[in-house]
Amino acid sequence: MSHTAKHFTSHTPYVWQVDNKTADDVTSSNLPLSGMTLAVKDLFHIKGLPTTAGNPDWLASHPIAEHTSPVVDKLLQQGAALVGKTITDELAYSLNGQNIHYGTPFNVSSPERLPGGSSSGSAVAVREGSAVIGLGTDTGGSIRVPASYNGLFGLRPTHGRISCEHMVGLAPSFDTVGWMTRDLDSLCAVADVLFTDSFSNGLPNIQLKKPRISLSPELMAQCEYSQVLDAAYHAMVNEPCPLTSGLSDTLLSQASETFRILQGYEIWQTHGQWITEHQPKFAVDIQQRFTWCATINLRQYQQALVQQQIFIAHINDLFTQCDMIFLPTTPGPAPFLNTPGDELTTYRNTLMRLTCIAGLCGLPQLHVPLAINPHAPMGFSLIGQKNHDKQLIGIARMLLEKSL
Repeated sequence: MSHTAKHFTSHTPYVWQVDNKTADDVTSSNLPLSGMTLAVKDLFHIKGLPTTAGNPDWLASHPIAEHTSPVVDKLLQQGAALVGKTITDELAYSLNGQNIHYGTPFNVSSPERLPGGSSSGSAVAVREGSAVIGLGTDTGGSIRVPASYNGLFGLRPTHGRISCEHMVGLAPSFDTVGWMTRDLDSLCAVADVLFTDSFSNGLPNIQLKKPRISLSPELMAQCEYSQVLDAAYHAMVNEPCPLTSGLSDTLLSQASETFRILQGYEIWQTHGQWITEHQPKFAVDIQQRFTWCATINLRQYQQALVQQQIFIAHINDLFTQCDMIFLPTTPGPAPFLNTPGDELTTYRNTLMRLTCIAGLCGLPQLHVPLAINPHAPMGFSLIGQKNHDKQLIGIARMLLEKSL
């Protein structure tokens, strides 16, 4: 069943906040993240606290968490100070940042526009200054999109690099844990804490001093401010590296549909039984997507798996020509709050053409804001090869310093 309530704006991005504590109260000064406040998307379990997953029916049908997410635990152990748990789109199945139950977090950068989701609350907490680190998840774009709409740095890591244990997942083959910050130094500090495996120090097949950064005309054509990004690319990259085999509209449409089917099938495997048993109240658009998920059959899923491998092979071929791909993160600035539902659906379809690339291939993608239009943030993304997460951060710094 669907919920008929109207969306409303929440002037706090939090569903729960720590009482009377500050970073100075609860952290040791000699830890890597000391003095850095942390806002946690309300999908992550924290021992002794409820997890709403953006939906009151989920809250009512699930017990208080008995364990803390290892990611949250590690950040706290390394000195971060928990501020609170933040609003998320229902079960993370939206990129708008709206929630009919807990409210739509207020986009400080563009008050008349959507904050982006599903990690909306974490993004707004960072943008408004109540948190330094906004922890979230990214399955189909839920770090990259709100980072873009709020003028933040946002990293979707390589799939599998960071544990998704003790959190409410959506589609396991695509779920990642990411974070947003106002500056690159803070983003890097979190990366230094979370990337402690054998890949942390980089891989030998990329030369950080002179990386090949390619721009795809087909990807740029998906964006309404492509001329701005094209100018930024050529201003920052002294030796452009054009792609000889591109990403056609047909290929991008196929990739987006492939991602949609694979994600939808996994979503129903993950949440279908709970939805069937509890009949939760969802926003109309989210309910429609869950209803569609239930219709995907095994044959469609298996066919999509084949298409996924074909697309991965194509992207791997592109990476023989370059080290990183420069692209728009979103088709444009955040849509307005009063954008009709059918227009949001059309926008989402274009958006997924951009976000599905890293999603289907399990690749890291970093959103970098550009200080061009303060009333409607915009920026670009870098997609790198698997486990090149820290290289993305390093090269973004070089680009912003115009040192390439």
